[in-house]
Amino acid sequence: MKTKKLTLAGILIALAVVLSFVKIFDAPFGGSVTAGSMVPIILFALMSDVKWGLLMATVYGGIQMIVGGVAPPAQTFISFFVVILLDYIVAFGVLGFSGAISRKLGGKTVGAAASTLIVLFLRFLCHFVSGILIWGVYAPEGQAVWLYSLLYNGGYMLGETIITTILVLLIKPRIKA
Repeated sequence: MKTKKLTLAGILIALAVVLSFVKIFDAPFGGSVTAGSMVPIILFALMSDVKWGLLMATVYGGIQMIVGGVAPPAQTFISFFVVILLDYIVAFGVLGFSGAISRKLGGKTVGAAASTLIVLFLRFLCHFVSGILIWGVYAPEGQAVWLYSLLYNGGYMLGETIITTILVLLIKPRIKA
């Protein structure tokens, strides 16, 4: 069973990475709207327990940092570490909770869609906080850092959330979970 899970996880991570390169919109300091790059991660989490979902989602976050990361304006090791945690490890790791949340909501297609919205909102919150703590140096003069982070991160996360949720709604009824 472990071999089957690892194989499926590897294939779905690879699919997610490929989909992350199909960008509909690419923000200048990181973040993008993709062709549903988070869907394979969320679908795996829907089919797995929390341990497997978190493991896969966290691995995917690490890969995203390596293949698509943007150098942050971090002046210290601590601020660089915060970016790694908030923008990659935790932000993508929360996707691993979608299965557990969906099961709490009844596990059907609507539960899967609701859990997708919840985990993507949690991902947005990670980027929002990182935007305030680290990336706020790019805020236009006179604009509140929190507003800059809200607009910047909300701009791409809204599109990504819409695409991902629609795809989960379309695909979830067709998978055995």
